[in-house]
Amino acid sequence: MQATQLSVSDLNQPGVSWGAVIAGAAAAAALSFILLILGVGLGLSSVSPWSFNATAIGVSTIAWLAFMQLAASGIGGYMAGRLRAKWSSVHTDEVHFRDTAHGLLAWAVATLLTVALLAGGTRAVLSGAIDAGTGVAAAVAPAAAAGAGAAASNASEGSSGVNPLDYFSDMLMRSAPAPATATGAPAMPAADAPVNAADQRVEIGRIFASSLSNGTLAADDRAYLGQVVAKRTGLTQAEAEARVDAVYGRASKAAADAKAKAQQAAETARKAGAHTALWMFVALLLGAFVAALAATFGGRQRDHERVLRHVSI
Repeated sequence: MQATQLSVSDLNQPGVSWGAVIAGAAAAAALSFILLILGVGLGLSSVSPWSFNATAIGVSTIAWLAFMQLAASGIGGYMAGRLRAKWSSVHTDEVHFRDTAHGLLAWAVATLLTVALLAGGTRAVLSGAIDAGTGVAAAVAPAAAAGAGAAASNASEGSSGVNPLDYFSDMLMRSAPAPATATGAPAMPAADAPVNAADQRVEIGRIFASSLSNGTLAADDRAYLGQVVAKRTGLTQAEAEARVDAVYGRASKAAADAKAKAQQAAETARKAGAHTALWMFVALLLGAFVAALAATFGGRQRDHERVLRHVSI
């Protein structure tokens, strides 16, 4: 193997033309941004914003990412090789290595610039697993969060907050059908029936929230809810407690279904994020190879033009 021969003058010259590297990186980053905007406009590089972004990128998006890296990295690497300084008295193998390094440096700087400029977009693409994972944590005790804000949302007049447990509270407090009067019209409810109805709903929401979080309805809570329901609806204590059991069962099933859906969304988002990251890695690796190859081609053309110019002179 022939050793690389370097002259004394060449040892004093820098091995990296940073001006050429930065110029190539700027061109690659700008072209990447332009192609990204074009891909979004054509619908080729867009990701669905629905369902926690839990949709894996399609074939068109993969192809567009690969094309973006090929075009941008190729242009950036070629410019870095074509604009670099002339190395006199340097062996061909050393020139080839330096051109390759210039291409890789231009690609690396362009990638860092693109990530810095598009940090928000990158987070939006890869945040499916993060957002869905947060949804799982919230779904483990969905009623607890609802019960925590029930008092504030119901106590504030004109508040638009909705407590998810209000549905089950209303179900418990439904009055039994009123018997008809002599005229055939239903009897009016007692005047004191709606008294403290809002406070009772908030209290029931707190009890349900705590019970759903613990996974069981305590016996004393069950008996107390039965008394409240019996007083409000006119049912017997046994009938009221049976209604409490039925409503609590429906609420527990709704919480379990919400947790299962959140876990499924998290798993789907995790797979989609892994799939997206894998293809992004492949595209970036392809871009690095193309940038190095284009830099060597641009460097050879730069030296060839210099040789032709000297020959013509």
